[in-house]
Amino acid sequence: MTENSDLVPPLRLIADGDGRQDFALRDYLTRSEVPFLSIMVPAGATSAAGIDLNGRRLPVIVLADGSILEDPTPEAVASALGWVKPPTKSTYDLIIYGAGPAGLSAAVYAASEGLAVAVIERDAVGGQAGFSSLIENYLGFPGGISGAELADRARRQALAFGADLIVMRYGIARTFRDHDVRALLADGSEIRARAALTATGVQWRRLGLEGEQRFEGTGIYYGAGTSEAAACIGQHVYVVGGANSAGQAAMNLAAHAAHVTVVVRGPSLSTTMSAYLLNRLAAQPNVTILVHTRVVAVDGDDHLRTIVLDQDGAITHLPATHLFVCIGGAPNTDWAVTTDVILDSRSYVLTGVDLGPDDLRRWPLARPPYHLETSAPGIFAAGDVRANSVKRVASAVGEGAMAVTLIHRYLADDGG
Repeated sequence: MTENSDLVPPLRLIADGDGRQDFALRDYLTRSEVPFLSIMVPAGATSAAGIDLNGRRLPVIVLADGSILEDPTPEAVASALGWVKPPTKSTYDLIIYGAGPAGLSAAVYAASEGLAVAVIERDAVGGQAGFSSLIENYLGFPGGISGAELADRARRQALAFGADLIVMRYGIARTFRDHDVRALLADGSEIRARAALTATGVQWRRLGLEGEQRFEGTGIYYGAGTSEAAACIGQHVYVVGGANSAGQAAMNLAAHAAHVTVVVRGPSLSTTMSAYLLNRLAAQPNVTILVHTRVVAVDGDDHLRTIVLDQDGAITHLPATHLFVCIGGAPNTDWAVTTDVILDSRSYVLTGVDLGPDDLRRWPLARPPYHLETSAPGIFAAGDVRANSVKRVASAVGEGAMAVTLIHRYLADDGG
């Protein structure tokens, strides 16, 4: 997220291990497109890269201006970089929840058309797309582009048009009623708007194994593992999943690891993965694909050491220090519990014609909901969080743009 990053000295991340906090910082900086040097030192080291470590709590972040953050959270790093800013207004035309492709697209189009826009994002900009090491089928980028870089370009574009980007802020309450949207943030501030777009996307699904949470960030990673690829040199690593995200992860890791094994539950990848990725995996000499196979157990000490595979009933214990899980996502819709927004049986947001008569018993307007409008008038949804959406970056970007057109119509005809 740094402008003119080639002119700014990279941050330095000094750590003495491979713990969860070290991973959280590497992951956040990578997904935020922040250049940094990762410096590993032995436990008890007293100095590194000219920095006195005596009495300091590791990991340490050394900023470009020389200031030092001890054992910081990603939020603390974002704040030190000047990204955590309060809203500039108390009232907006549109509040967008989520800064993934759909939310950023909507922010660009809405702000460029003169709407006052606030985007609320509790994590790094980019959403799940920010984990993608290389998106090769996105229009206009024949050489491909990383999800983090695409998101950073969109972020800068939205800011240039005047959108407010409120990052690393948790919304602890939201109210959707009477054409009045209210968002209460964790820092106590409240903002209001005449309409809202929920683009909260999905979160990576877990394997559901005993001990899985224990190794998150210390051997088990979710998504393409872009920040961890360099640590896999000479290793045999494992990728779980059969869709494009797993294929992207495998190709990215194959450029670093000695060998990559892709673990697939089904009989093949042909029905779940794009042909171009499938062909590349088949031609990659250090990639093996295991079908009809599941990871059924994980074990280790302070780091993952062993995985157990079940291949058609044959159980195998294998040494493993890096397991990348890419098995799709579950919608981020916990927020809907306290609203009138109706979800489907899988907890995705229902919009437009997907809303049935029973869903619209309390619909107050004479017209039916617009295509991307939820069961609450003036509340729209776009991208992966929406039921029956196409789970592709290009589709999310298109829905974000479409939502702005419908929001303009709502504000003109219904929103006052």
